[in-house]
Amino acid sequence: MVLTDREIQVAVENKQIVIDPLPNTATAYSSTSVDLTLHRFIRTWIKPKVLPGVEPVVVSPGTAGFKVLDCIKEYTDRHDIAPNGFTVEPGQFLLAYTEETVWLPPFARIAGRVEGKSSLARVGIGVHLTAPTIHAGFTGQIQLEIFNNGSLRVKLLPGMPVCQLVFEQTLGTPAKGYSGQFLGQKAGA
Repeated sequence: MVLTDREIQVAVENKQIVIDPLPNTATAYSSTSVDLTLHRFIRTWIKPKVLPGVEPVVVSPGTAGFKVLDCIKEYTDRHDIAPNGFTVEPGQFLLAYTEETVWLPPFARIAGRVEGKSSLARVGIGVHLTAPTIHAGFTGQIQLEIFNNGSLRVKLLPGMPVCQLVFEQTLGTPAKGYSGQFLGQKAGA
């Protein structure tokens, strides 16, 4: 069951959903979601150098011991988005974060889903590739996988609405809350 704006606000008041800083109730809520904004830190992927006679870099996420966070640190550059914005080129992929930290306590029986903003989607910007679930028990800033699928260069500004969270009531409480590698993630880390 998807929560409406009223139920989201009641859940926030009752600390079943914790969002810090709190969104502006006049502008951030739609009928079934709440907007989150873009943090000023982003990471752009670099192309590893290809040297003659040396095997090109291949990452293997299915291999035992693979740590995506290590891969991100090694193959991305961190940038501060200038006040006048960061231009995402057609075909460019980057990692970003929400300004807000979100906590979905496991006892609240609520999970979330991050979705793109239609205003960005219509110019080619997707904010998550295939990872929309915010699990019960998650706490941290939400990392966004931003890709420019369009043919236009698109400028992103720090603090702009970049995604929306849709909340769903779970059928029960989980046996354990989210404990994956992204628990407590923070921009700039």
